[in-house]
Amino acid sequence: MTDLAALVERRRENRDTTKVIDRHLIEALWQRRDLPLRDKTLFRLLYESAARSAEVLGLDVGDLVPEAKRGRVRRKGGAIDWILWQSGTARLLPRLLADRTRGPVFLTDRRPGPARTPAAADLCPVTGCARLSYERAEYLFKQATISLDPTGAGYTLHQLRHSRLTHLGEDGWSASMLMTLSGHRNLHTLGIYVQPSAEAVAAALAEHDPGRRRH
Repeated sequence: MTDLAALVERRRENRDTTKVIDRHLIEALWQRRDLPLRDKTLFRLLYESAARSAEVLGLDVGDLVPEAKRGRVRRKGGAIDWILWQSGTARLLPRLLADRTRGPVFLTDRRPGPARTPAAADLCPVTGCARLSYERAEYLFKQATISLDPTGAGYTLHQLRHSRLTHLGEDGWSASMLMTLSGHRNLHTLGIYVQPSAEAVAAALAEHDPGRRRH
């Protein structure tokens, strides 16, 4: 069983008020046929890995170990670590990369103009396109999720990480497992992210209700 009680007890007073995206909306996003391959791969990798946006956008092709479903990133604070993903991302990545063996994983649609030439490390030597920026990725995700968001504003990239950790917490992952996946260093910061829904709490109560009828 997960030790979510420890997270609740140690949670900071200034709680993150980011709303969790419902699971069925996440699944609906994966079923979309109108999303460009790059965008769907990025969104799915962000969700499955529960990684920070900057970590995923900073990935280079050489950082990936596809057969192990993992990639090497620089975490917040500078530590080198691995992010992990699942089969959904694993199926998309080869199609996205095609024959590229160097350069950023996620690229802009067009080559940058002479006045905006980025650093060499942020340019793809094959396509000449630049690394996708956080600002652009955030815009793309908001646009892709306007139809899913009841408020009509669209969701943020941060909500993918937040939602993934909450969903895994509801599924019974321990705090230590969640911290290893997400790169959190302590329970205080993790607890801000893991906010089980009332439905998940009710299901857990029902599952462990000593008075429930046994068959």
